[in-house]
Amino acid sequence: MPRRAAGLTATGVAKAKPGRYGDGDGLYVIVKPNGTRFWLFRFVPPGGKMREMGLGRAGTDKNAVSLAEARERAGTLYRMVKAGLDPLAKRDADAAAAKAAAQEAVIAATSFRRAAPDYIGAHEATWTNAKHRQQWLNTLETFVFSHFGEVPVAAVRTAHVLAALQPIWTTKPETASRVRGRIEVVLDAAKARGLRSGDNPAAWRGHLALTLPARAKVAKVVHHAALPWQEVGAFVEALKAQAGMGAMALRFAIFTAARTGEVIGATWGEIDLGAAVWTVPEARMKAGREHRVPLSEPALALLHEVATLRTSAAPNAPVFPGAATGKALSNMAMLTLLRRMGRADLTVHGFRSTFRDWAAETTAYPGEVVEMALAHAVGDKVEAAYRRGDLFDKRRRLMEEWGQYARRSVEGLVTGNVLPLRAALSH
Repeated sequence: MPRRAAGLTATGVAKAKPGRYGDGDGLYVIVKPNGTRFWLFRFVPPGGKMREMGLGRAGTDKNAVSLAEARERAGTLYRMVKAGLDPLAKRDADAAAAKAAAQEAVIAATSFRRAAPDYIGAHEATWTNAKHRQQWLNTLETFVFSHFGEVPVAAVRTAHVLAALQPIWTTKPETASRVRGRIEVVLDAAKARGLRSGDNPAAWRGHLALTLPARAKVAKVVHHAALPWQEVGAFVEALKAQAGMGAMALRFAIFTAARTGEVIGATWGEIDLGAAVWTVPEARMKAGREHRVPLSEPALALLHEVATLRTSAAPNAPVFPGAATGKALSNMAMLTLLRRMGRADLTVHGFRSTFRDWAAETTAYPGEVVEMALAHAVGDKVEAAYRRGDLFDKRRRLMEEWGQYARRSVEGLVTGNVLPLRAALSH
């Protein structure tokens, strides 16, 4: 391309004082007051207004753009303008195309097997159960990855999901239901990240529900085995004859209607014997909220008994220590005790149902008091927002009655192991 005779020279560019200097065909060198120099291409696109496009830093060092290189770049752009193109618009379009191509490459390379850990990594901080992550991966590894683990997450379809679910839907309904839900959230998360589009092939309502039978149709719900409430006194009496920390922990679980993890995780720092309150921190509660447990006289008596065996004064010392020094009981200790007692028909969790049945059958306490004693959520979110208290005083009376009932010996029970209802309850 012919250039003007009055064009720039390399020496002139290097020595130029602050200002703008033209070389022809839209090429300029700009010199800032601080000495910084850079190349600029000015042009008027077809039907548009004057635009400017930077071509790099001017100078003589190895990272700078020389005069010859600037002229070559400007010449290319000049010809584009003459051909009716806008160089800036083309640059932006090329960048967008490159970004889209890179995203397509990511999508193509992101298999379902890779997308699942991404979801887990983003959410595991909110999971209170340390085993949850491993359970997630184990179920997907066992039931899903062999069917479509290597399929790009963008390409997962209903046929893939059904291939994984149908073999276990009727034989392992509970597991299959969890697997379906996990597939669904992984795919939803992938869609939120732009890795797939369209409807979720693992969605139940209006989709898989039309193809697979409802879980309730293929498996009867099995509840935790529970002791009839009329027999709890005799059972607690039998527990007193059992040696070991596991028996004490199970008696405490019965008196407090607490969950296994709450009991075996209890530390002396959570117990206020003077106030007769056990405060379970939110980290160990299923609902993720701190829970105050009123301690009945039988529960306190048991704790005083356990305290005589205490070997550490540290607040974080477990109330019910296991065999290893400083460690709490195993979460299987109480279940193993039940089996040793010949009561494999029962579960520790089932004693919560025993308490719930007793409260419903023999007391006049409102349902929300009993549910709060079990640390269950009461009402919907609106009701929860207005309910500031935890009905602690009412729960204290309830738990005292339960504790006194549960520790009665066989001889203390009336015919048929049923205590008469308390008269004139005013709770």
